[in-house]
Amino acid sequence: MATVEIRHLGVRYASAHGPVTALQGVNLQLAGDDFVVALGASGCGKTTLLNCLAGFLPATEGTLALDGQPIRGPSAERGVVFQKHALMPWLNARDNVALGLRLRGMPARERQAIAQAQLARVGLADAGDRPVWALSGGQQQRVGIARALANDPALLLMDEPLGALDAFTREQVQETLLQVWAQTRKLVFFITHSVEEALFLATRLVVMTPSPGRVLRTFEDLPFSRRYLAEGQARHIKSLPEFIALREEVLALIHQAPPSQAPADVEALHA
Repeated sequence: MATVEIRHLGVRYASAHGPVTALQGVNLQLAGDDFVVALGASGCGKTTLLNCLAGFLPATEGTLALDGQPIRGPSAERGVVFQKHALMPWLNARDNVALGLRLRGMPARERQAIAQAQLARVGLADAGDRPVWALSGGQQQRVGIARALANDPALLLMDEPLGALDAFTREQVQETLLQVWAQTRKLVFFITHSVEEALFLATRLVVMTPSPGRVLRTFEDLPFSRRYLAEGQARHIKSLPEFIALREEVLALIHQAPPSQAPADVEALHA
């Protein structure tokens, strides 16, 4: 099982108005097959944190490590699903999924077989030969998920991958994500603006403060994703009194979080 350790992470940007601190004093440990969701108001540094984990952005201070190895750049060990699918429009769905394997030099027959298996995993077994422009938005995002899985990463990073979808499709892909997670047992780090989405997907929820981004509170062992996997009734779960109560608690926490809140010891803030 993968282990991620983030220690005293800080990120500062240069801007026309002077340096901007996007993250400060972030400490997190992620391990096992958790589905970790980071949530917070705009400007809380969620995407910055994900980009650091992906190796796209260097830290200004502090360290990040995957399985004890420092993160210093992109790697196939960390698969990324982007907010926009970022698929190659001149390739069909199967070849998009196989692209990373092709770049690694894997033989055509082997990479095509892996790509087809991952398309089947996300419910697109019959879509391999279709051009991506002929797919719906939800199908395109499923292809993006399959592409990230094709390299068999230890850590799956998801940058608001459902934000551009309509409400009905978004719920469908949420369910697909949980089914894929249950099958692969990957460590997932997912960011979103939706409190309902966060609670439905997460086994562990990280709430962040804005300006600069810090960990305000973590909620451990959330039961709703596993309950969905056991019962298969998403709308029923989202209407449960305990789900609604926690949604309102998290919303209040986000709205009340002051930008200048002092760094919190994440291990002391377990719900």
